[in-house]
Amino acid sequence: MRAAVPVTLRETMIVGSPPARRTVSLPYRLIGLLADGRFHSGEALGAAVGMSRAGVWKSLRRLDEFGLVVCAVRGRGYRLAEPLELLREEEIRAALGPEGVARLARLEIHPVLDSTNRHLQDRARAGAPSGCACLAEMQRHGRGRHGRDWVSPFAANIYLSLLWRFAGGPAALKGLSLAAGVAGAAALADLGITGMGLKWPNDLVWNGRKLAGILIDLAGESAGPCYVVVGMGVNVAMPAAAGTAIDQPWVDLATMTGSRISRNRLAGHLLRHLVLALERFAAGGFAPFASQWRRLDVTAGRRVDLQLPDRTVSGVAEGVDSEGALLLRVEGGRRRFAAGELHLRVRA
Repeated sequence: MRAAVPVTLRETMIVGSPPARRTVSLPYRLIGLLADGRFHSGEALGAAVGMSRAGVWKSLRRLDEFGLVVCAVRGRGYRLAEPLELLREEEIRAALGPEGVARLARLEIHPVLDSTNRHLQDRARAGAPSGCACLAEMQRHGRGRHGRDWVSPFAANIYLSLLWRFAGGPAALKGLSLAAGVAGAAALADLGITGMGLKWPNDLVWNGRKLAGILIDLAGESAGPCYVVVGMGVNVAMPAAAGTAIDQPWVDLATMTGSRISRNRLAGHLLRHLVLALERFAAGGFAPFASQWRRLDVTAGRRVDLQLPDRTVSGVAEGVDSEGALLLRVEGGRRRFAAGELHLRVRA
């Protein structure tokens, strides 16, 4: 039987460098040992982590903090109710491929963060270079747009952020969230996921249900330089109990495909397409992505309601312009709306 790879606390991995010595926290070591979904005796677990069987039992009771259910059977030991695929550097790096590895400065994998975007914002303020990425098995306070929470159960989905620095100011970044959406759709296509669409300005959808979302945090000088943190959350295998907290139609890859998609492969493909897209965006803005985005646009030609901070504008969506702004046919002509604190709803 292959040994389970323990997940580590505040684990930082540098792509292309030998693994550093890791400080391992007990709950995450136990999760790693149980991740295969098989039974493990209390004695074996205790020997692996250096504690008594009673201590193992007490520690396992803490795993409900992460939404994990531990089954105990006398004479057989302990196992998780469902096996987990934990994030692993070597598998993500393999999926990144040479182009992705060459452009990624650092890859951090954390068991738990408040928010992957907030973590990289802190790193950016401390001088971290462009191309730093982080993933978390779980977010305690994951964020979506409009102040919404992003439901982030442990080891179920992808919670990923990427730091990128630009020489120009924020004005040069129009359409960036749309370009990131194109990159996300391309990564999914690599894995054979079909039927994807993009909903302005930051959602990846399937059959009208949200699969993934993008959140961009930006800081810097008005005339440059600046940095962005591009966050992407993808529903891979959302537990039913966690899904009840989502206030809009949603879907996960397990439902779409009827099978388990490797989180490590997906993370590697997403990062590879994102770093290549951000490099391309820095050179040419949104224009190189415009035709791809229009092919995936699920709202073009449909009646929509656009919620502004102070009112709602209704009309027919007519795609986006060369800067990624939404074009809306309303009574009296066409209007243009740049992405911001806006919310687009497609009428039934």
